[in-house]
Amino acid sequence: MARVERSDVIEVRVPPRDVDRHGQMFIASYISQAETALSNFWRTRPLVDDEPIYIARKASCSLHRALHYDDLARFSVSVNKIGGKSIGFMVMVETGNELAAEIEILWMAVRGEEHDPTSLPEDTRDWLYKYLT
Repeated sequence: MARVERSDVIEVRVPPRDVDRHGQMFIASYISQAETALSNFWRTRPLVDDEPIYIARKASCSLHRALHYDDLARFSVSVNKIGGKSIGFMVMVETGNELAAEIEILWMAVRGEEHDPTSLPEDTRDWLYKYLT
């Protein structure tokens, strides 16, 4: 169950479904939880007329300390890149005072059925700059 603290932070207790037979959280689960945190964060953006669709182009996870069943993990979202047509997010995962993982997610703004890359709306760019690290 995820607890929301701020729009850019959620806390999660690692559920049994997210751990392997050795008791460590699956890499894919770090990314999945990071996407949940990012979704929560993204809901607070300003509404934009004719907003493009954002699709994931890249997701990677660097593991520093494995999480285990029932560990309390804090997922903090920040923006690490604002391009003309893309946004890079960094999600830091902490447990206690330790950095457990870093998840990098890259989104591309697209339009149409062909998913043609398009420019980020100015209002969205301005909002994102508040979270740029």
